Amino acid sequence: TQKPLVMSGHLGVSTLSMNLSKNSPLCLTHCFYAVLCSITYMTLHEPSLGSGEESWEASSAELERRCRLGSEVASLSHITSMDKCEHYFKLSPPIRYCLRTTKIITIFIIVVLCSLFFSMYPDRESPWRMLAVSSTESFSMNLTDFRDNSLLKLQVGGPFLGGMEAVQEAQEYILIQVEQTEEAGSRRRRTQQVLYNWTIPLHSQRSDQILRTRTFEMVSSAPILISVQAFLLDSQVVPLSMTHQSLYVTVETQVLMAGLILAGVYVLIIFEIVHRTLAAMLGSLAALAALAFIGDRPSLMTVVEWIDYETLALLFGMMILVAIFSETGFFDYCAVKAYQLSRGRVWPMIIILCLIAAVLSAFLDNVTTMMLFTPVTIRLCEVLNLDPRHVLIAEVIFTNIGGAATAVGDPPNVIIVSNQDLRKKGIDFASFTGYMFLGICLVLLTSFPFLRMLYWNKKLYNKESSEIVELKHEILVWRQTAHRINPASREETAVKCLLMQKVLNLESLLHKKLKTFQRQISQEDKNWEHNIQELQKKHRITDKILLVKCLTVLGVVIFMFFLNSFVPAIHLDLGWIAILGALWLLVLADIQDFEIILHRVEWATLLFFAALFVLMEALAQLQLIDYIGEQTAVLIKVMPEDERLAIAIILVMWVSALASSLIDNIPFTAAMIPVLINLSQDADVNLPVKPLIFALAMGACLGGNGTLIGASANVVCAGIAEQHGYGFSFMEFFRLGFPMMLMTCTIGMCYLLATHIGLGWNT
Repeated sequence: TQKPLVMSGHLGVSTLSMNLSKNSPLCLTHCFYAVLCSITYMTLHEPSLGSGEESWEASSAELERRCRLGSEVASLSHITSMDKCEHYFKLSPPIRYCLRTTKIITIFIIVVLCSLFFSMYPDRESPWRMLAVSSTESFSMNLTDFRDNSLLKLQVGGPFLGGMEAVQEAQEYILIQVEQTEEAGSRRRRTQQVLYNWTIPLHSQRSDQILRTRTFEMVSSAPILISVQAFLLDSQVVPLSMTHQSLYVTVETQVLMAGLILAGVYVLIIFEIVHRTLAAMLGSLAALAALAFIGDRPSLMTVVEWIDYETLALLFGMMILVAIFSETGFFDYCAVKAYQLSRGRVWPMIIILCLIAAVLSAFLDNVTTMMLFTPVTIRLCEVLNLDPRHVLIAEVIFTNIGGAATAVGDPPNVIIVSNQDLRKKGIDFASFTGYMFLGICLVLLTSFPFLRMLYWNKKLYNKESSEIVELKHEILVWRQTAHRINPASREETAVKCLLMQKVLNLESLLHKKLKTFQRQISQEDKNWEHNIQELQKKHRITDKILLVKCLTVLGVVIFMFFLNSFVPAIHLDLGWIAILGALWLLVLADIQDFEIILHRVEWATLLFFAALFVLMEALAQLQLIDYIGEQTAVLIKVMPEDERLAIAIILVMWVSALASSLIDNIPFTAAMIPVLINLSQDADVNLPVKPLIFALAMGACLGGNGTLIGASANVVCAGIAEQHGYGFSFMEFFRLGFPMMLMTCTIGMCYLLATHIGLGWNT
């Protein structure tokens, strides 16, 4: 019975193609796919239906009707993919096709060029040289493999002090001299000589091995003499390791290349030319090609080491925990409770959610807070017929604000408090948290009214009835589910066809509702008490036993997060704690179909973070972050002495905020700390270090609200929302986040100036 069925199927496809030749390509696609689905489904489940020609004629007519419905629904309903291409709506199809083709060809050419540059240069061969120096025995070596106007990148490892302590305060240190002499000749009339002295203080206990890096400008291809001498209080020997690398591009050119790469990545993300994950991968490739071009191409092992696996492990573990947690119905239950607590009023509910998110993020990692809050917020907005995008953006903004309040709320704060040199200057956990907590409370008090002003003209409610909104979202979920199935076998093909058949049925129903629906702006529900009773019946805890297991494991994980910050005896990072918690819950929940859980993991988000780590480290290798810090220090030094502290606070605050909104705030904070310490120890500048460090912390944390990729919590929230069908773009976040960043940084700057300039809190 299958052979006549297939022949009839071909006949039906050809007939439909001729009848619908005047219709749109979308309609033909719907028809063709629907015919294939029907053929497969009836072949597998209802072979008796293929015996007659009349049944096929009837099914062809039905499929043609569904095809036309799909075309009309595509023009009436809200489709996410079309939203991403709004700027193409007014263009004709040929122009759209040309733009798309041009985009693909341009990006492909750039990728091919970067690949060629990366493959033309070998990995840097810089073997480490082991040596030992003392007060009586020094070390020297000659380098002859340099060309004109090259840079010497010198890396030294040894028992150095952890920070950038002043040399005059250190009793023991080593002195590295780099000397180059070019004799007079045809090129130069007189002998030219350059001499660099690099002093590194030593740790008194000779315990830790710390790496120091410095770049020297060479003037010619003449041999370079490097000598190392130790100045010690005794006759001990200091073990050192040293390697060198020749770079063929000036620092200014490297910074320019890094700036162009970063600008290109932002153009790809802002205008949504490609997905943000692909944009980060392209930026990483371009940055690696730039490193290869300047003679500093890293090996594959080095690139892998640049990835922050602790953050990826934290994300992966929490994604699995949340995926299992969502099976209990707990998020729906929390949404109903939040609705009941706000008594049906939207803005009190939003303020409550933002305040809770800010408080939790002060003690938990921002990523963890948003992973727990995003599903609850989405279900709550679905219950109230709200657009979840604006509510999620507000929550993640306050999450970043709250994370700045304590020493463990945001990674830049952890880096600052962990610095040993800053601890010696009085910036410990208690003093840092006390000062920042007071300032962030002031920022929060002013942020809520400003948020209400930003949302004054925003339509938080959906413009259509909840029934239509839910139906559209259901169509989107069914379609995404069908696309995720790989039709590798006959059964999987049949399931995919059934899912697409379900999509066609729902589109037909949506078409009927859209025809009869008259647009009206929804108002706040006055009959909220009755609605709560109905919602409590509908949204209940579905699996109480699994809920108890999830709450137990999640409670232990959060408790371990707290202990990790306060108890040094626990040798587990946040990533390990999240992974172990995921393993515990997988065992307790007795998960049989592991692939279902893995489908809930945001692999695109994890890959985006991995590519972003490589991109930021490559930009740091291109001297971008160091250049920003050095230029900031130069600007501070040229200011008048009586106004230097106030200008330094303002400059450090805004440079940190703007830089953190564009690049990762973790390497930026790590690079700025030694710059600010050296600046405070400069006798010509005479600035206290505390105001500068607090300005750095305030700017680095609050600057994450500037752009979508300014903070990890932003990206995680966008990824989870996209998985639920409510993804928001770079510009949607920017229109709300950047004004909030400007306002919060202004309040934070006023707080810093009032306390350090007005009240004199500098000690």
